[in-house]
Amino acid sequence: MNVAIMQPYLFPWIGYFQLIYQSDIFVLYDDACFIKQGYINRNSILCQGQAQRFTVPVPGASSNKRISELRFGDQVEKIVKTVSQSYSKAPYFRDVMPLVEAVLSHPERDITACCQRAIESIFNYLDIERKIIRSAVLDYDRSENPENKVIGMCQALKGNMYVNSTGGRHLYHADAFAAQGITLRFLQANNTEYAQGNHDFIPYLSIIDVLMHCEPGQVKQALKNYHYVN
Repeated sequence: MNVAIMQPYLFPWIGYFQLIYQSDIFVLYDDACFIKQGYINRNSILCQGQAQRFTVPVPGASSNKRISELRFGDQVEKIVKTVSQSYSKAPYFRDVMPLVEAVLSHPERDITACCQRAIESIFNYLDIERKIIRSAVLDYDRSENPENKVIGMCQALKGNMYVNSTGGRHLYHADAFAAQGITLRFLQANNTEYAQGNHDFIPYLSIIDVLMHCEPGQVKQALKNYHYVN
């Protein structure tokens, strides 16, 4: 059983979705503390050939609060308008924009629920099924250090492999996981370029950009464009 765990991000880059794609169970780590200036509530889209940041407000945001305690603000009209104007001429705008707007404007503003809805909507659009759960429902020791919390979540799910992005290589150690019968691996996203218009390719944008410019089959292929490292 392959387990992947990440904080809930709203419309993150494709590397996040590759982590979900390769997992048997993906855990939205929502009883972690909120990270201000992180990617939980913001990302970048393509606007007039340049990367442009969008941010969904989180009233009362604090690094002393758990993600599960916070909600997105409901003032999203400007964001919806910006996305719509930026991609109005993109080849898959008519298919993707209703999905994006439905997520951003949904009346349920719980951060994890919104991010899960976005992920599930995208995988439904791609005709892919994946199991996604919240860490808040798992039985594990929340007083442990970060590494042991992850091990505890894997054990609660009977996982025998844990995969993280390569950005977490300094946080986790193979020996600690192996001692509990769990294999630790890291996912490295490979470079995936696609046509964005008449300008040089701009990487690391929100999945929104990929969906707007690529047909579903091409997106599915991009989800497989990664390799594992130890």
